[in-house]
Amino acid sequence: MSGLHTYDYIVFLIYFLIVSSYGFWIYYKKKSASKDSKDYFLAEGSLTWWAIGASLIASNISAEQMIGMSGSGFKLGLAISAYEWMAAATLIIVAIFFMPVYLKNKIFTMPQFLSQRYNEKVAMIMAVFWLMLYIVVNLMSILYLGALAVSGISGLNITLCILALAVFAIFITLGGMKVIGYTDVIQVFFLILGGLVATYLALNLISDNQGITKGFAMLTDGASEHFHLIFDKDNPNYMDLPGLSVLIGGMWIANLSYWGCNQYITQRALGASLPVARSGLLFAAFLKMLMPVIVVIPGIAVYYIVKEDLGGISGENLLTASGVQDPNKAYPALLGLLPVGLKGLSFAALTAAIVASLAGKANSIATIFTLDIYQKAFNKAASERNLVNVGKVAVVVSMLLAVVLSLIVGDALMGEGKQGFQYIQEYTGFVSPGIFAMFILGFFWKKTTSNAALFATIGGFIFSVVLKFLPGWMDLSPLYSIGWAVANASGVYEIPFMDRMAIVFALCILGMYLISIYEHKKGVVTKGLEIDAKMFKVSTSFAVGSLIIFALIVALYSAFW
Repeated sequence: MSGLHTYDYIVFLIYFLIVSSYGFWIYYKKKSASKDSKDYFLAEGSLTWWAIGASLIASNISAEQMIGMSGSGFKLGLAISAYEWMAAATLIIVAIFFMPVYLKNKIFTMPQFLSQRYNEKVAMIMAVFWLMLYIVVNLMSILYLGALAVSGISGLNITLCILALAVFAIFITLGGMKVIGYTDVIQVFFLILGGLVATYLALNLISDNQGITKGFAMLTDGASEHFHLIFDKDNPNYMDLPGLSVLIGGMWIANLSYWGCNQYITQRALGASLPVARSGLLFAAFLKMLMPVIVVIPGIAVYYIVKEDLGGISGENLLTASGVQDPNKAYPALLGLLPVGLKGLSFAALTAAIVASLAGKANSIATIFTLDIYQKAFNKAASERNLVNVGKVAVVVSMLLAVVLSLIVGDALMGEGKQGFQYIQEYTGFVSPGIFAMFILGFFWKKTTSNAALFATIGGFIFSVVLKFLPGWMDLSPLYSIGWAVANASGVYEIPFMDRMAIVFALCILGMYLISIYEHKKGVVTKGLEIDAKMFKVSTSFAVGSLIIFALIVALYSAFW
């Protein structure tokens, strides 16, 4: 049941006008205050804690969550929530240990950190590498999955949806980080409201209009196989979420790399004071605890509705043109049941999430290209106005590249029943172990050398590729006994990508240690960062909030083990 009523388009138009008007107001209000590059890219010193927290969530929760994670909820169940709840814990760690290091050393971009801690070669290689990763994996996947969802709800052509989302995102991004940060507050409001409406609708449908409490009880009972947070090895979805690795293994590497070493994310807090940045990250952590209610439960609900044939959504609603069941269609199918008006609101919420994430990613791409590539390699004497203009051009070019990639390879990589969220996690996982190893040792071990950092960057990627394709070269069954391999659907033993990340991270740390020790014996001098133990002291309110979040995580895992 797709397509929007005229009233739905009116609701969506009202949303568009509210966000656009507010963005224009912020842009012109702040425009006279500062016109330099740091203000444009970072909104230096002007974002409040609630704006930082809301912007973090708006940029993070996009098509890959609303569509991809709901699809994973449909296929895997509640276990996919580990990404959200472990992210909440990760945000607290980043706030305590990472943010003080960045702010104390006046670090505004990730390549700047690498240049300051290692050398220009490492920084330039990683700047180019990040640009490729952000455009080819992140920006393209957000755009394609977002357009897939918008097309599924509205009935519009997917190509038209890709182009419209790209134009809308460019419109928001060109206003700079201030416009993105403050409009994201509105985006998050619509996002959470729309998600809660969809969850309410699904649970009420399951209970036959007898309330969401009964609906949830029926869901947990009737789809009990979808309410396990830790998978046993004989679970058919173990390759996606390999047991305890979500608690003590690769999940930490994925989250710490994403939330702590990612320009796209940390950019929101880099222009703030430490107390404000920490409060923003803590607020984001609380919002992350809520996300499974909005993005995972609806996917499980669609699974139950289809399984029990309750009406409204049938298995045919989730099939691709070639007859393959597509989990990414679960959330759009659910939104298709909304009444007129509410469907438009949820459509606006989903579009808000997609556009906010696209805008945040494009801004980070522009920041890295302008400050870490253009200014350093092409025009060291560039004026502040020139840098801002180059950043705006970078926004448009990166979005055009993402559009082209979405149209050419989007369906091949994320269509035909593939889990879009897992696609992003696995292919980002090819580089995150090396990046995180390079950052964590760069932070806290002064002897780490530049060559060691290069080893982690290049070697980590090579290790990931080798471990990914090992099943085609050798028998991995001996690794089954120690928990590092599991049989896939074809009976071939593979290493789950989350375990692969943990193994690669360990190899990178070992290699960096050996290289650094060897070079220090040869007299190589390294540049440590300015670190003081007092930097890591937190306020009482932050400590209390952190304890509440950790207690909630423990309670949830105890309830759904």
